[in-house]
Amino acid sequence: MKIKVIFDTNVLISSTLWDGSVAQKLLFKLIRKDALIYSSIAILSEYQKILKRDFGYSDKEISNIMEKVLSFIILVSPKKKVQLVKEDPEDNKIIECAIEAFSEYVISYDQHLLKIKEYKGIKIIKPEEALLIF
Repeated sequence: MKIKVIFDTNVLISSTLWDGSVAQKLLFKLIRKDALIYSSIAILSEYQKILKRDFGYSDKEISNIMEKVLSFIILVSPKKKVQLVKEDPEDNKIIECAIEAFSEYVISYDQHLLKIKEYKGIKIIKPEEALLIF
């Protein structure tokens, strides 16, 4: 059975922008293992917003980056809403995506998500832990 994972926005940024980062090593390992890496429009639009706002990428550069990201991401449209993350409701979109994708793992550096540890069989772990598991 293939591994099913969700990268939160920060891990997606780390894995696609920083060569040699733990997140990037994990991404390459998951691609080699033919894992299923899911995301949603909500996650990818936040990703694009951060690329522009925090890293100063132009629309054309973001378009090129998105082309690469969409080559390994499977898009899902979450139907179920959750109110799990009280401190940062924006993080709920990560859990909603994981539920929709029947994912086993959410890979995250976000403290609000990591504090949950597990939700309905979905384990929430750091990239460092994921590297050891996979």
